[in-house]
Amino acid sequence: MTRIGITGHSNLSADSVPIVQKALADALTPYTDSDLVGLSCLARGADQLFAEAVLDAGGALEVVLPSVDYREAKVKPENLEQFDGLLMRSALVRYMPHRTAGRAAYEAANETVLGTIDRLFAVWDGQPSGGKGGTGDAVEAARTRGVPVDVVWPVGARRD
Repeated sequence: MTRIGITGHSNLSADSVPIVQKALADALTPYTDSDLVGLSCLARGADQLFAEAVLDAGGALEVVLPSVDYREAKVKPENLEQFDGLLMRSALVRYMPHRTAGRAAYEAANETVLGTIDRLFAVWDGQPSGGKGGTGDAVEAARTRGVPVDVVWPVGARRD
């Protein structure tokens, strides 16, 4: 079994979505013959694109939600259908022990993902996060732990 987590930008430009989708599918190709498990917090953007790619590759999806109110507090109305669809297709959903979404909840979710994976995919433009819990911070935390990181940032990808 191979357990792969995701971190990445939520603000991908619309024209970047198909490019990133293909890059994630390509990055998962070596793992499609194994028992692939993808871990995602299901944030919009990279997390959801990764979740779709894992399911399309025949893998199982595990979701780690930062808080009990995450869906109501953080998922925008135009993203509810996709979020709910991925949640329903997941093999396991874990809620962090936080009632409300916020920094502590996100840190707990990231820690849970990092502590249970074999490698991390990062849809990341290489820019530092500045210690605010962003993608760059997750990459740094994974590398500090010795978790292999695959940066997925195809030519033409950009953030809004």
